[in-house]
Amino acid sequence: MSSEIYVTRPYLPPLDEFKSYLDRIWDTAILTNCGPYHAELEAALCDYLGVPYISLFNNGTVALVTALKALDVEGEVITTPFSFVATSHAILWTRSTPVFVDIDPVTLNIDPSCVENAITERTAAILPVHCYGHPSDVDALDGIGAKHDIPVIYDAAHAFGVKCHCGSVLNHGELSVLSFHATKVFNTFEGGAIVSQTAEIKDYIDKLKNFGHDGETQVLETGINGKVSEINAAFGLLQLQYVDAAISRRSEIDALYRAGLANVDGVTCLPGSGEASSNYSYFPVLIGPRYPISRDELYDRMKQAGVHPRRYFYPLIPEFPMYRDVPSADLSRLPNAVRAANEILCLPIYPDLSDADVARVLALIRG
Repeated sequence: MSSEIYVTRPYLPPLDEFKSYLDRIWDTAILTNCGPYHAELEAALCDYLGVPYISLFNNGTVALVTALKALDVEGEVITTPFSFVATSHAILWTRSTPVFVDIDPVTLNIDPSCVENAITERTAAILPVHCYGHPSDVDALDGIGAKHDIPVIYDAAHAFGVKCHCGSVLNHGELSVLSFHATKVFNTFEGGAIVSQTAEIKDYIDKLKNFGHDGETQVLETGINGKVSEINAAFGLLQLQYVDAAISRRSEIDALYRAGLANVDGVTCLPGSGEASSNYSYFPVLIGPRYPISRDELYDRMKQAGVHPRRYFYPLIPEFPMYRDVPSADLSRLPNAVRAANEILCLPIYPDLSDADVARVLALIRG
């Protein structure tokens, strides 16, 4: 039987190269609390990503909760229904209310016109997602935020290294939040980060992620433990040496899929959204009504054949129990999101995926 192919597989650099990093940790006995590797990784990421300030976190979800806390968000937060649940869970954790609005039918990112129409006196923030690493309409969304004096916080979990028309997409909004989870383009086993634009907000975020401490004897805020360990930070430094090669291989796989699916009736490869530089973090396709079988039938057949795509993102967030009573969870107001959730299928893509495995995936879809 052929080996199983999963939607993703974490990239791991050569194990022997990690040993010197561990030796240094053992020598210093510094395991956490913003040690030397933590500082080195923050500086290296600022340089690589082209951002002014970055604060490392133990995961992206804690980083997202902290970003909302740092901007004192309390009230209604306009967001997308088409995302991983961490996006909206962070809103609930900060005791705010998500307001779901529809998405653009082509990019599957939040529709700025729907955002504008949803703003009320209770709106406290806008939380878009760069879905699959394709930039949201940052000019429109930043403009709406400025017009109404409402902060825009981007969930950029998928957008490591992505550039839009004016440089790093992470420099838009008041804050951008990254995930360094094992499944992401750049991973630190677990991890995340907040990109900020001023030294003042970075300093405040750094205090929040360390219980609100300001020195040894002062606690200024109700903070959280969001610190990343030295082992995770060291792994990130090693990963940075290989991330360009990993993204390059992802781009090759992306091209193979697009060529192989170009003439398959009923299958639409999701286009980009005008990014100047992509990270190829996902390969989403829409399985439309012209395809011979339904999306779910194809999904089941692929799994039976040992290939495991994922239906990112199905069901929609508003369909989960904790969101069903939110007024904006009415699916009739979200037709584009509903269609996307019912047709989306993310195909396997990761640096170690061979051309032969890509051909195996394509054969199942074309067959």
